[in-house]
Amino acid sequence: MNAPTLRDTLHQAQQHGLDRLDAQMLLLHALGRSPHDRAWLLTHDSDALPDAAATRWHTLLQRRQTGEPVAYLLGEKAFFGLNLAVDTRVLVPRPDTETLVEWALEAMPAVGGPMPPRVLDLGTGSGAIALALAQQRPDAHITATDASADALAVAQANAQRLGLAVQFAHGHWLAAVPGQRFDVIASNPPYIAEGDPHLRALTHEPISALTSGADGLDDIRSIIRQAGDALLPGGWMLLEHGHDQAAAARALLRCAGFVQVSSRTDLAGIERCSGGCWPQQR
Repeated sequence: MNAPTLRDTLHQAQQHGLDRLDAQMLLLHALGRSPHDRAWLLTHDSDALPDAAATRWHTLLQRRQTGEPVAYLLGEKAFFGLNLAVDTRVLVPRPDTETLVEWALEAMPAVGGPMPPRVLDLGTGSGAIALALAQQRPDAHITATDASADALAVAQANAQRLGLAVQFAHGHWLAAVPGQRFDVIASNPPYIAEGDPHLRALTHEPISALTSGADGLDDIRSIIRQAGDALLPGGWMLLEHGHDQAAAARALLRCAGFVQVSSRTDLAGIERCSGGCWPQQR
């Protein structure tokens, strides 16, 4: 029996319900090629699938059919122009979070100021936010924290591989950086309510990085409550949150004394991030 061609293999994967782009990336990975080299697939779709690649492919296909994210299967995820290594110790970085990075870049003091900007990424996970900021603003002093030592290990390895200068600290939210003050604090904390039906589709990702109390706002409340003591006058607190939590996040920021409180929308037009400025005088 002849080995299936690459075209046949992709067609069978789609018949099993696999997204075409996912199937292409996984097949390229099984073939030992870059998962982004889809042009190569188009010009070699009549090639036979080698036996060794077929074994790897079927393993990847089975794992994907159980709902395991493609990023975990590939071991990498692109974010803000960076290629980040990811595994089950960290959440898969989402494109929506790039909205938070863009806002943090806007909020940072301009290049050439008297002091390097001081920026804090709370709950860094894979290091996505901190490393994107470090790549864009090499003059800034970036600190990234996480309560998970496993997550910090992933972030530190990414920083080392990418050659980006970030200082890491282990601890729960602002307790990881006692006495320090920052120009910008950015965070993508857990914000899904416990028992939310969407969690069924996220069973492969670390639950501690996803859920935060009955309404999903426990960690956001905690961060906002502590943030004033960790911000320089005129500094910004920026938070990613759920699709329906912007109004609640803004109210919490105002209640804590922040001014210029507003929200930003993601690529889908959903209010995905909220933030506020710590007053120059209290």
